[in-house]
Parts: sequence; structure tokens; C-alpha cells
Amino acid sequence: MMARTATITGLTKLQRKLDRLPAVAKDHIRSEMEQAADEIVAMMKSLVPVDDGVVRASIGWTWGKAPQGSLVIAAMKGASIGGDLSITIYAGGGKAYYAKWVEFGVKPKAKKDGSAPSSGKRQTGQPFFYVSWRANRKNARRRVRKAVRDAARQVASQ
Repeated sequence: MMARTATITGLTKLQRKLDRLPAVAKDHIRSEMEQAADEIVAMMKSLVPVDDGVVRASIGWTWGKAPQGSLVIAAMKGASIGGDLSITIYAGGGKAYYAKWVEFGVKPKAKKDGSAPSSGKRQTGQPFFYVSWRANRKNARRRVRKAVRDAARQVASQ
């Protein structure tokens, strides 16, 4: 039996549209990712307890990797269109090295013999970082997916 061959009509036109997709999509996806990151950072800054404002000032986002020493729980990657579309949301680092202790809390160390410590302060966590990401995660992902769809439709209609 002989194999059948199929011909795709308009293949070159389709390939040209697919080649245009990344440039159009990256701009649209990038703006949506920035907007989602801004919303998450704003919520974090509103939830963080403020003594001297150092931890609040250390909260932010960046394209690529976070600054050294920062607490990173969440990162958004944009739909596998180019490796440069990744945002990292971070807190701490530098003067705010204690951001993770604010987030998770601290307790006194146990004694070397394994018995409970006789004294020491216990600080319960005051979550601001992970709860903000969890509250906004679905919306951020939805935004990126919608941006990809919109960009694909825009290129397809041209």
C-alpha cells in the first residue's frame, strides 16, 4: 500500500504569522505580567508589619533573578515564548535580612541535651509574602494566558 501525502495550503503564510507572534506576544505578555506583579507587590506592602519600613521597602519584583539574599517564593514565567519573560517577586536582602523571620516567625532554640529552652522570645509569624502570592496567583496566570490568546488572535487576523 502506498503512503498518502497531504498538502497544506497557505503554509508559508501561516509560517510568516507564527514568526511574527513572538514579537507581538512578548510586548503584550510583558505588560500584563508587569501589571500582575505590581498588584501582588502592592498587596504584600499593605500586609507587611511596619516597624521601621525596611522590610516594606525591600519588597519588589524584577525581570529574571532576584537580588542576592532575598526571600523568593514565587516566580511567573510567560508561556514559554522566549526565556526572558520571567518575573521574580522578592522581599528581604541587605538591611531587611530578617524578612523571612517576619513571614514565618521564630522560636527559641532547644538546649543541646534536647530539653526545652528555659527562656527566649517566641515570635509568631506575620505572613505577608506567600499569602499575597496565593491570593493573586490564579489572576496572574489568567492574565498571562489571556495575553497569549489575544496576541495570537491579533497576529492571526493580520
